[in-house]
Amino acid sequence: MMPNKKGRSIELFFVNGNPDGMLTATIPFQWTGHVLVTSRTQLKDALKREEASRPGVYLLLGENDDGPLLYIGESDDIGKRIKNHDALKDWWSTAIFITSSGEQLNKAHIRYLESRLVEKARQANKISLDNGNSPSISALSEAAEAHMADFLDNIYLVLPALKFDFFIQNTRATERLEAANTNSDKPIFVLNTPKHGLTARATIEDSHFIVEAGSKAKMEWTSATAKNSSYGKLFDELVDQGVLAVDGKNRVFTQNYAFNSPSAAAAVVYGRPASGPMEWKVEGTRKNYKEWEAEEIMKEGHV
Repeated sequence: MMPNKKGRSIELFFVNGNPDGMLTATIPFQWTGHVLVTSRTQLKDALKREEASRPGVYLLLGENDDGPLLYIGESDDIGKRIKNHDALKDWWSTAIFITSSGEQLNKAHIRYLESRLVEKARQANKISLDNGNSPSISALSEAAEAHMADFLDNIYLVLPALKFDFFIQNTRATERLEAANTNSDKPIFVLNTPKHGLTARATIEDSHFIVEAGSKAKMEWTSATAKNSSYGKLFDELVDQGVLAVDGKNRVFTQNYAFNSPSAAAAVVYGRPASGPMEWKVEGTRKNYKEWEAEEIMKEGHV
C-alpha cells in the first residue's frame, strides 16, 4: 500500500462575508504563505490591502476569444505592478495574489516561484497562458530552493481547494502507475464494447480513477444534447491536449489519465454520459465497480 499523506487544514476568510466575494486562504501554523483572491470588480478594495503591497507572485484569470486564459507574474509590489501594467489587459476577471505573511519573499524567491508556476501550468496543459517566453529560474542556495519547493507544494494544495486546478497534471507516468498497481490491493477495471471496438483498462490511485494509455474511446462525443456538459467539454479538452488521438475509427489514450470519477472516465470512453459504477467491471469477473465498492465497504465494517 502507498503511504498515506498527513491531513492538512486550510483556513478561508471571506473578507466581506460573501462567499462570492474577496477571500483569503492560509494554512495555519504550517505555512507562511498567504493567498488573496479577488474579482476585477473588487480590485480597488483589494489593492488597498496590506498584502497587495508585498512582494510575491500573482495570477490573472479570464478568457479571450479562444477560451480560458491565465497570466502568471511576479513583482516586488504586486499592487503597483497591476495598476501600472496589468490593468491595461482587458481580458482578465479574477486576480490571485500569493505572498508571505511571515518573512518577506525576496526577488530571487519570487522569480523562482514565477518560473516554476509557468512550467507547471504548461505541463498540466489545462489552460492557455498569456505569458510569452518561460522566465528563467533564479539561482538559489540549497536551503532556499528547498524552502521554495515547500512553498510551491502548499500553493498546489490551496489553489485546487479554491477550484483553481490549472496546476494539477491529470496525466500519469507509466512508471508511477505501475508502481501504484504493484503496491496496491486495488483491482484493474475494464470496459469492453466489441461492437464499437472499445476496450479500456483503469485502476485507482489515491482519489483518482485512472484510464491507462492504449485504452480506446469513441472518435467523437456523440451525445448532442450533452455537448456542452462537463463531460462533453472534457472529451473535447482531451482531444485538444492530445490525450485522445485518432486511431482508425476510434481514438486511443496516448497517456494514462486521471479522472475524478468512474462515470467521467466511462463518459469519455463512450463519447456520451454513462454510469461508471455500472459499466466498469473488475477484470476477469462480471462484477461491476458498484458491487466491488459495496464489498469493500462491508469489509471495513461500514454497514
